[in-house]
Amino acid sequence: MISGLAPRGQRPWWRDAVTYQIYIRSFADSNGDGIGDIGGIRSKLGYLEKLGIDAIWITPWYPSPQRDHGYDVADYLDIEPDYGGLKEGELLIREAHELGMKVIIDIVPNHTSDQHRWFQGALNSQPGSSERDRYIFRQGKGVNGELPPNNWQAVFGGPAWKRVIESDGRAGQWYLHLFAQEQPDLNWENSEVVRHFEDILKFWLDKGVDGFRIDVAHGLFKESGLPDIRRSWIERIFGRSNLTRMLSPEHKPFWDQEGVHQVYRSWRKILDSYPGDRMAVAEAWVSPASRIARYVRSDEIQNSFNFEMLTSLWKADEIRKRINNSISALAEVGAPTSWVFNNHDVVRSLDRLDLGLANHGDTTFSRQGDGSRLDIARGTLRAKSATLMALALPGCTYLYQGEELGLPEVRDIPEDRLTDPRWKMSNYADRGRDGCRVPIPWKSSPRGAFGFSNDENLTAEQAWLPPSPWWGEYSAESQEDDPNSTLNFYRKALAIRKNEPGLGDGPMEWIDAGGQVVAFSRAGGFACYINFGKEIALPKGSPVLHSSGPLSENFLPTDTAVWLREKK
Repeated sequence: MISGLAPRGQRPWWRDAVTYQIYIRSFADSNGDGIGDIGGIRSKLGYLEKLGIDAIWITPWYPSPQRDHGYDVADYLDIEPDYGGLKEGELLIREAHELGMKVIIDIVPNHTSDQHRWFQGALNSQPGSSERDRYIFRQGKGVNGELPPNNWQAVFGGPAWKRVIESDGRAGQWYLHLFAQEQPDLNWENSEVVRHFEDILKFWLDKGVDGFRIDVAHGLFKESGLPDIRRSWIERIFGRSNLTRMLSPEHKPFWDQEGVHQVYRSWRKILDSYPGDRMAVAEAWVSPASRIARYVRSDEIQNSFNFEMLTSLWKADEIRKRINNSISALAEVGAPTSWVFNNHDVVRSLDRLDLGLANHGDTTFSRQGDGSRLDIARGTLRAKSATLMALALPGCTYLYQGEELGLPEVRDIPEDRLTDPRWKMSNYADRGRDGCRVPIPWKSSPRGAFGFSNDENLTAEQAWLPPSPWWGEYSAESQEDDPNSTLNFYRKALAIRKNEPGLGDGPMEWIDAGGQVVAFSRAGGFACYINFGKEIALPKGSPVLHSSGPLSENFLPTDTAVWLREKK
């Protein structure tokens, strides 16, 4: 905690906020084309207000060929027509503000789409031109330049370089793409790139957005000379998962270079020049936690995703250690910790926590586990317990659409409907991330793809990703009036959190309740217990505020979390 931290309500909103991530293509479809859009988000603002969140984060809404569903941006100063266009985006920002919700949008500075006018200009220009200098073009190795410039691999699989055909029809230079080949990396050594993104920030801040989620925030700069990855590192890392690769502490010439920090110092000045505590949150897959802390120093970005829980197993000692490491690292720079158990890139927590997955592996099985062994009830209980823990820990929390409905990972999407570039780039070994991106089931009936679309004649098969026949069992409609539903569990938890002055940012104290229990207290006599082992007795005389599952009188069952008011 920062020394002298102001009381809640008197400090910047982002230090305490619960932010709800909206994967725009899958949230709600307002025009019947099977694709989520801004109109769909606007139609659900009342639902989000009732849920009790403080902010929404919308995945990229820019014009895009959708090779990576918006993370391949063709124009940063407009909104994809399929999503509704710029004027409807401005309406959404205004309406969300009227309901007291902040709006965070994605910005993608590491790479553009290969359809961006800059990259098309680069392809039509000569080697060494100013157009090519906006990206990372290099001559190949070998007698005729037929080999890639170095041995880097793409996150989605395969080489990180693609050779272009020059204007004379001959094979020429190579360009770097750390993700899909349709996502060429920008050259952040180029001052024009730097200035353009500063203009992009100002454009959207002038439209009223409250913050930015910075995609691949750690990847903008590459090590001088673009050296090969050391052979020992390749052997130890490239045989493991993409995610492990990202998080590993070994030398990485394409991640976490010093140059990124000067960019974010400049961005911070722009954010601070606007009223309303505008902010940015970094997607920085770096390790250890002390490296993440460098992104949130007082003159850089306000917040960074804490991904520790996305790779943690459901074990008390492991979770306790990760909490300690996260809080300690960020306390040194005065930044709030964030807590994330789900997002659009990982297997949903219901499956992950039950099957003992840590988001490792480059195949479907290694990433998603054995679905035949999934215990839905146990997974749901663990996921709800994890939520109570996250909401009670110091700092802010990021939720992902559908986790409030208890959605599991969808494992039966037909192969011919998979859209994630990982599927193709892994040579069809990794089904990718589509299983957590299936459109939200708003209604129990399959009409309109379970209410995802306002056109009731739209079938599930016509949605951009097809929901499974059983999807309606998890619908918001079916949970609305059930006091024991996951949806109403989230609503109650968020309401309590909002009214507890000791929650959000601030101090916490560990409670010793045994090796299989994670327990801590917050200001105002608030306590959280999460039991990973056998049933335990709770402190006598402490009223229960909320729990993730039924309690047995004064006993806390396994896999269950509880919020208490400690007896004085």
